[in-house]
Order: sequence, then structure tokens, then C-alpha cells
Amino acid sequence: MTTAIDRGAPAPEKQDQGRRGSHALRWWVLAVLGVAQLMVVLDATVVNIALPAAQQDLGFSDGDRSWVVTGYALAFGGLLLLGGRLSDLFGRRNTFIVGLIGFAVASAIGGAATSFEMLVAARVGQGVFGALLAPAALSLLTVTFTEPSERAKAFGIFGAIAGAGGALGLLLGGALTEWASWRWVMFVNLAFAAVALVGAVLLLAKHVSEQRPKLDIPGTIVVTAALFGIVYGFSHAESTSWTNGVTLGFLIGGVVLLGLFGWLETRVANPLLPLRIITDRMRGASYLTVFVMGIGMFAIFLFLTYYMQLVMGYSPIMTGVAFLPMIAALVLTSTTVPSLLLPKIGPKAVVSGGFVIAAAGMAWLTQIGLTTGYNTHVLPALILLGLGLGASMSTAFQGATSGVQHEDAGVASAMVNTSQQVGGSIGTALLSTIAASAAGDYLSSRTPDPVTVAQASIESYTTSFWWATAIFVAGAAITAVLMPSTVPAPAEGEPVLAH
Repeated sequence: MTTAIDRGAPAPEKQDQGRRGSHALRWWVLAVLGVAQLMVVLDATVVNIALPAAQQDLGFSDGDRSWVVTGYALAFGGLLLLGGRLSDLFGRRNTFIVGLIGFAVASAIGGAATSFEMLVAARVGQGVFGALLAPAALSLLTVTFTEPSERAKAFGIFGAIAGAGGALGLLLGGALTEWASWRWVMFVNLAFAAVALVGAVLLLAKHVSEQRPKLDIPGTIVVTAALFGIVYGFSHAESTSWTNGVTLGFLIGGVVLLGLFGWLETRVANPLLPLRIITDRMRGASYLTVFVMGIGMFAIFLFLTYYMQLVMGYSPIMTGVAFLPMIAALVLTSTTVPSLLLPKIGPKAVVSGGFVIAAAGMAWLTQIGLTTGYNTHVLPALILLGLGLGASMSTAFQGATSGVQHEDAGVASAMVNTSQQVGGSIGTALLSTIAASAAGDYLSSRTPDPVTVAQASIESYTTSFWWATAIFVAGAAITAVLMPSTVPAPAEGEPVLAH
């Protein structure tokens, strides 16, 4: 048996039909990466529905409850860029496998938790290994699919998984909590991880490193502290206020450190985040797209879930089922737009148009009331949101890794997850604060009887939906200006061992 180095996919016209991407089993690789991505995305929402049951079982307070969510967000958001760069330095296959195993172990500990502290520690562990796993998965996809038409299909499928995972998490979390135990929202990750691990060991090609530059330690420390400060600052604002000293301290400190990080990256030989990654118009606009989507999508899942359960009287499982039309619409546009529309009208029109459609869906939701029905006021909005977000997200995922060299694929992929995570943190704090303020204003001049209190909740939801509508409209305007009209270029294939 001879061993050679495969430099990944050559130009499409010279491509060997029997061997494309990193190796010939690329579609099976996509299935493995999709399972891992689904596990990470599910975990952002699947735990939320199980929290009340976990709280009752382990006996922790309402104030402590947020740490089960925040612990994961801080570790995941703070370490993503480091995780992405580690996959570039030590091999995406290795990083992916380590992330899978670590995530599974942390999930098992969380499912077996006997105390609040043990549960939070497990969630932090999930965040740490998720920060290795998520960038490695997207970067493996980036260097495996380098032929334009295949790349469009692969990124469409991957984008559909990333977009639908949050809603599927609500359904899975509700089903497991109601039919089994809250602990199974953690244990279920073992099944996902086992499937992905077997596939990774059998299918992923081994990475060849021709040179291994040193890790940017100062940049790593500064950006990790910056992202931690920003994510924690927004989380703290949600539970206190925007003028709280701790909130302001962490937010201002995070922004200052982010500026310091940018300066450092122009001074070091091997930067953690080469500025060429984000200064490219296609990639920069794609990161902004994911960031804006992260802010606005929070309103869909959180406030619409509240509305369905508290006003419409849906069970957790029924709430998850109610989101299925949105998932179907999102999967439809994610898997068809990149290959059918993107080559004809370009990313600028696709992403901006997607934002406009999503904004129309969000505006539809502002018409909900105490007696409105699912078929008339929720279903049409969910379909519009799915169509719009699916088109924008799949295109942004492809654009975010457009034209990167294989040695930068990990950190370019990490920027996608970082943009989404920071956007989600901002959305959580901003829209929760706006919702609470709207409810308080409504009640301030009225007698707080049951109907008035219920109507105050409606006011809080619809106000948040209006803000989310404006955020999506702003996203459409920003991408119309910044996003180029040219189709995203493929990335460079990765050097791998070929037998």
C-alpha cells in the first residue's frame, strides 16, 4: 500500500471524478458532520424546556437557574476562536474527535448530576468541548467540498441543520422531559456523539501538517477575556439592568479588550485571527448576517414559546410540533436556494431578500392577541420566517468560508459560531429587557387583574417582535450595501493522507 499526500480538490475542470474534496466519501462525511452539528445546536435549546424539572429535582433557586444556560454560553462563546485555531494547528479530524468525546463525557456527567454545581460544571464542560467541535465541523465541510455545485448543496444541508436545530431542540426537550426525565436531554447527546464518533474514525481523512506555527498566546488570552466579558455583560444585563455597575464594567471591558485584540493581531507573526479573514467583503458581510440573525431569532424561540404555552395553553411537546412548519420551510430554502438561486442572482439579493421575508414574518407575529389562533396568526409567520432565514443562513455559511486557505479554515469557521453566539447573547439581553419594560409600562396605569396581566404579556411579546422586525430590516439594508454580488468562491482543499 502506498501513501501519498492529497492536496484536496483541484479546479473543477481538472477534477478526478472518482475523488473530490478531501476524499471520495465526502457525502458520508457530510452526514457525520451534520450529526455533530445537530448535537451542538440542539443543546442551546433542548435544556431550556427541561430546566423547571431539573430545578425541582436538584432544588436550586430561580436566580441560580440562569447559570445552567449562561455557563454553557460563556465557555462556548469565549473559547470558539481558540477552538477554531487549534483545529487549524493540530488537525481538524483530531480536534473534531476530541471535541466529540469531551462533549459526550460532559453530557453524561450532566445527566447524572446530583447537585446544582455538578450540573453547571457539566454545562461548562459542554461549552468548552463544543467550542472545539463546532468550528472543526464547519471547517471540515469547508475543505472537503471545494467543487462549486457540490459545495452549494453541502452548505445548504449544513445550514438547514444549523437553522432547524434550535426548533428541533424545543420538540426533543419537551418529549424527553414529558415522557422520560429531564436527565435524558443530557444523555441523548451520547447517542449523537457515538454515531458521529464512529463515522469520524472511519471516514475522516488524516491531516498532514507541512508546518505548525506557534499559537498566538497573547491574542488568545485577550480575545477569550473579551468574548467572556461581552457574553457575561449581556447575560448580567438581562437579570439586572443596563446601568448596573457589573454589567457596564464587563461590557466596556470586553469592548476595550476586543480593540486591543485587533491591534495585537497586526503585530504578531502568527495571529489567532488573521485580519484578512474578516476584511474580505464576502466573509465580513456573511459574519454580519449570522450576527444579526442571532439577535433576531432569539425572539422567535423564546417569546413565541412563551405565547404558545402560557396564552394558547400548549404543552411543551405541542409547542415543539407547532414549530415544525418553520423547520420544513427553512430546510426547503436552505437546500434549494444555494444551488438554484445563488448562481443566478448572487448572494447580495439572496441574503437581503431572505431578511426582508423574515422581517415580514416577524411583523405578522406582532398581530397576536389573547384570542388569536395558530392557523391565522402563527403558522403563516413561521413559514415566512423559515423561508427567509433558510435562504439567508445557508448563503451566509457558504460566504463566511469563501476563498479561505486550508490553514485558516478553522478560525474562519469559528467566526461564524462566534458571530451567532454573541448575536444570541445580545438578543437575549436586549429583547428580554425591552419585553419586561413593555409589560411594566402597560401595567403601570392599569389595575393588575388577570386579564390585564395577560394582556401585558402580549404587549411584551409584540413589542419584542417589532424590534426583531426592525433588526431584520436593518440586516437587509446592511447586506444590500456590504455583500458583493459575486458567487462565493470555494475554499482550498486540505492536505490529507491518501492510501
